[in-house]
Amino acid sequence: MKGKHQGVQKKLLDINPRAFYTSCASHSLNLTLCDIANTCGKARDFFGIIQRIYTIFANSTKRWQVFKDNVKGWTVKSLSTTRWESRIDSVKAIRFQVLDIREALLQVAEIDNDSKIRSEAKSLAQNELGDFEFLVSIVVWYEILYAVNLVSKQLQSKNMLIDVAIEQVKGLISFFEKYRETGFLDALESAKEIATELNIDPLFPQRREIRRKRHFDENPSDTSEITSQSAKESFRVNYFLCVVDHAIASLNRRFEQYKEYESVFGFLFTSDKLCSLDNVCLKSSCTNFEIALKKQDQSDVDGNDLYVELKLLQDYLANQKMGPVDILMYLKHVGCFPNAIIAYRVLLTIPVTVASAERSFSKLKLLKSYLRSTMTQERLNGLALIAIESGLLENVDYEDLIDDFISKNARRMILFK
Repeated sequence: MKGKHQGVQKKLLDINPRAFYTSCASHSLNLTLCDIANTCGKARDFFGIIQRIYTIFANSTKRWQVFKDNVKGWTVKSLSTTRWESRIDSVKAIRFQVLDIREALLQVAEIDNDSKIRSEAKSLAQNELGDFEFLVSIVVWYEILYAVNLVSKQLQSKNMLIDVAIEQVKGLISFFEKYRETGFLDALESAKEIATELNIDPLFPQRREIRRKRHFDENPSDTSEITSQSAKESFRVNYFLCVVDHAIASLNRRFEQYKEYESVFGFLFTSDKLCSLDNVCLKSSCTNFEIALKKQDQSDVDGNDLYVELKLLQDYLANQKMGPVDILMYLKHVGCFPNAIIAYRVLLTIPVTVASAERSFSKLKLLKSYLRSTMTQERLNGLALIAIESGLLENVDYEDLIDDFISKNARRMILFK
């Protein structure tokens, strides 16, 4: 899709070089989350444990019944790179039900007939869920995934605008920057409460310190000794800070194009921003806007005319709080701001997400199931149209449809006779 030389982006830009290409914000955020989950070995091991807990229960109806008997709340979920909420659902179930899930694992270790399953269940219950480092990790990941999931849901809205998306991404970056300073200590306190419930010592396991072998010709005074870190400090530096810093870097890299959009369209986002600009800043913004929409000798707007129109529009919109959609409706109602109308139309048609449209394709699995494998193409098209346009279907009067169907069939029968 995003190929600059042979992809869809190149084909569309060949038709209209002044078009704007934007990666789907929801997909970019999901890729950011995948980057964070693969930051370091401990992060990968953490999600590996989450998947193992799900697998040991889901692979057997008998073990799943044991899980349901012990856990009355959320069920464990499998991890997936395409289902965007899979990670938060998986972590949430264990974060708030560690005690119940541990009891279920211990029960599986006692009653299961497979020695391999008994050994793995006992190991998960005593080693992984009994490790204070894992408890801190699950608190940290829940906080991170919860913040990312909130923004992800908002970005998936079909009415999402580029200015709102920019603010949401900025807010998420700001959250990670603040969480970097205070999140570790807060996670420790929450993990200690969980450890108390599980009767676990709230201490990080101390690893054996690896010392470098010193050669005979080295001078001890010239060799700087590496300051040994405590297990707590090592976890904070090599795991917590590594994950959070990578999240900030990934968000800045994947949403770097939003900074360009803000520099070009930022003065049009709200009526407050437009009215706050003086003549010099407004003139500069209009000139920059004209350059952004210009390719060779073709341009969508004239910067000087746009400046005059927006200068006049500032007086009309003074003391009013309006978004870009409201401003465009007002301009179309007035009908005397041609360049401003084009500017706001371009702003409002910049793509933000395709998540809403992709949900239409997911209807196919619901419609054409294994029990409907012999469905004809015509019926499948009809059911797909009904499922996709369900909002319009709610306003349809079924009595009129039935009467119309009866009248058409009645005519056919008369003609046949």
